Amino acid sequence: MTDPPRIDAALVARLVAAQLPHLGHLPVRPVDRQGNDNRTFRLGPDLVVRLPSAAGYVGAVAVEDRWLPVLAPHLPVPVPEPVAVGEPGEGYPFPWAVRRWVPGEPLVPMGIASDAFAADVGAFLRALHRIPAADGPPAGERTFHRGGHLGVYDGDVRRALGTIGWTIDADAAEAIWERALAWSWQREPVWVHGDVAATNLLQVDGRLAGVIDFGQVGVGDPACDLVLAWTGLDASGRRVLRDAVGLDDDTWGRARGWALWKALITLEDPRSAQRDVQARALAAVLTDPVVDDD
Repeated sequence: MTDPPRIDAALVARLVAAQLPHLGHLPVRPVDRQGNDNRTFRLGPDLVVRLPSAAGYVGAVAVEDRWLPVLAPHLPVPVPEPVAVGEPGEGYPFPWAVRRWVPGEPLVPMGIASDAFAADVGAFLRALHRIPAADGPPAGERTFHRGGHLGVYDGDVRRALGTIGWTIDADAAEAIWERALAWSWQREPVWVHGDVAATNLLQVDGRLAGVIDFGQVGVGDPACDLVLAWTGLDASGRRVLRDAVGLDDDTWGRARGWALWKALITLEDPRSAQRDVQARALAAVLTDPVVDDD
């Protein structure tokens, strides 16, 4: 099997020129912070091109194209607007997307957002949850089970505890995990972003100005979208988010489980670039349940 070509500005320029010639005159340059799922490039001042980095992320192109126009009118901040979808070409094997650029700077991964920013995120999530979801795409493998039940990752957590449990309070971690597994979402499924991470939250003057990367969007349990409470907020911000989003204590217990899972599997991997962020998150997860922990 031939390896896909390097995803760089030259490839993007060739794809655009061949398939979207009316945009071919626009300059192409990579964005400063690249994610894992896609490689992202500015196309002129107002557009962005996103190319899946591997086959497992290809489904996001069609999902965003279908559902972003449905969600956008109901949300309090801008989200990417689909402009075009490209086909495989120039040796690149996957479909790719052109979206309208959303202004703002991503949160710093190791930064702590303000209480005002936490309130903005809560308002965004609350608005997302209110959008009718009956026809939305269900959580599952495409969303990496965000919006589904945590039990799918039980083996990951047990393995990680066996590997690094001696470095943390493993008994406390296991108790948090067991409680998270014991609860499930008992209401109708709601819209879930699936990746409410620092790099996908844009700010201007310290306030939420946009939300990007809806590739894991689906309908299900909203607990996974609360992990930012431990990765990007302090104790005060966590409580502001809790009050703004308006979800019950059991949902917060599952959210704590999601945060625990991510922290453990990251810290288990000595090569991960997110170890510092997740070490801080784990410390917060182990000490702060956000809600009354009876």
